[in-house]
Amino acid sequence: MIDRRNFLTLAGVAAGSTLILPTASLAQADISPEAVFHDPKAPALGNPDGDITLVEYFDYQCPYCKSNHPVVEKVTKEDGNLRVVMKDWPIFGAPSVYASQLVLGAQSMGKYEAGLEALMATQGKLSNDLIEKTLSEAGVDPDKAMAGYKANRKEIDALLSRNDAQAVAIGLRGTPAYIVGRDVYPGAVDADTLRKAISDARQA
Repeated sequence: MIDRRNFLTLAGVAAGSTLILPTASLAQADISPEAVFHDPKAPALGNPDGDITLVEYFDYQCPYCKSNHPVVEKVTKEDGNLRVVMKDWPIFGAPSVYASQLVLGAQSMGKYEAGLEALMATQGKLSNDLIEKTLSEAGVDPDKAMAGYKANRKEIDALLSRNDAQAVAIGLRGTPAYIVGRDVYPGAVDADTLRKAISDARQA
């Protein structure tokens, strides 16, 4: 756990050589609370008017993101007043980037959550064919999702670059990573840890 009093000012190192998105200059990375918690282009789940926001940096090929996703869902549903901001950080290679592009592109179809849930339920590494098959089976047309991405490419690419720059500037070294209130929680977390983090943030 990293205190947010530190993450607002510290610059970290890149997650590793698997990162293929262009990394913005750390001097340009905005890691203010407004930028991290309230990026208007970042998808938000849970209660859009929730009093506490949980931010998750994730990759669709990250096994820990996938295994921990039901925990986040459970706590979100239990709480009822939690807003969850999803920050795509595709650091595991080209299929991760492709998955993020399609699911973010599916927002224009109202299918973001369906795409997210479908890919989070997959096992192991992804290929472009598996991504498309998984999305199709979930009712998300890959061609339409890609059309949605292309129509909003400038905004989506800018969002992915912001997410990357923030993650690097905060000092994250991999996925998943969660930010709640004052603290950063790197790696998978259990339900009780999330509940306590949310409770502490409400009391702060």
